[in-house]
Amino acid sequence: MAQLLGPAEIRGLAAELDVRPTKKLGQNFVHDPNTVRRIVELSGVGPGDAVLEVGPGLGSLTLGLLATGAQVSAVEIDPVLAARLPATARERVPEGALTVLERDALKLRAGELPAPPSTLVANLPYNVAVPVVLNLLAELPSLSRALVMVQTEVADRMAAGPGSRIYGVPSVKLAWYGKARKVAAVPRAVFWPVPNVDSALVSFERGAERSGDREAVFAVVDAAFAQRRKTLRAALASWAGSAEQAGAVLQAAGIEPRTRGEQLTVEEFARIAERAHLRPSV
Repeated sequence: MAQLLGPAEIRGLAAELDVRPTKKLGQNFVHDPNTVRRIVELSGVGPGDAVLEVGPGLGSLTLGLLATGAQVSAVEIDPVLAARLPATARERVPEGALTVLERDALKLRAGELPAPPSTLVANLPYNVAVPVVLNLLAELPSLSRALVMVQTEVADRMAAGPGSRIYGVPSVKLAWYGKARKVAAVPRAVFWPVPNVDSALVSFERGAERSGDREAVFAVVDAAFAQRRKTLRAALASWAGSAEQAGAVLQAAGIEPRTRGEQLTVEEFARIAERAHLRPSV
């Protein structure tokens, strides 16, 4: 049985390594074993699963994942933490299968991992949470599901649907890949140092592969939400070449030009991108 890290162990490791958590790297370490057990349980990870963890830090969640019998690839940008993690794992889960990569998850490529991961489980730095998830979904088609801990505000945006005031770029781009939903709140007290924001767990299930041009669709999404208070005819004017051409593309896609981006589904954004591609004048 894994020996998980509690508050004393976390502070002891930090002192040993002379680690001072930094806001720049979004370092807030989980020191509550019950929270780790809950995350692992919700992730559904089991023996033999290939799991990707981003930002393992001092190893709290890593140990819980290894204890399930999963094969864990942990990606850590901090060289001091990356160097110490294998020893922590050997000490507490000696039978665990762990690979540690000192990498920036925003630059991670599939070929760098020992096996194609099926699941992402991570406590993500608040400032890069959405870009990391989107990069991993794009680079790792083997990822079929995820459970990530992020700032509550970010969790709400990731899971928002059309018509919501917080529905935006993260919501639509995640919807391109599948379904995100907020599944649980995480209290501030389980972290060291205690963050100034609340956290939540977001689960994700990848859907069927889409046939459209992802980059083209994402360009439409970015343009639509760059001026979200404007109608799509106005917001997409620069993207399309003019307001008139934007209006023509929207009508060809079956979308009222006075609609706003926050009202559209990802499928409707895809239709706009497709109609633009089919129009030689745009």
